[in-house]
Amino acid sequence: MQAREIRGLTKEEMEQRLEENRRRLFVLRRDLYMGRLEDFNRVGAVKRDIARLKTILRERELVEWVEEEAL
Repeated sequence: MQAREIRGLTKEEMEQRLEENRRRLFVLRRDLYMGRLEDFNRVGAVKRDIARLKTILRERELVEWVEEEAL
């Protein structure tokens, strides 16, 4: 998922996707340690998606904060 796509989502949708990705990462790590994971690159991709989601959520929080301070 690219940042451009994420920015088009609402806050609730982003939080939902963040939770889904955290669960997916848990399952991938479990499969990795059990020796069942075949695509090791998927772990890194999910971690990057989580980081993108958290970054954009934080950006929006800061924008809201700045707008409140301006009032």
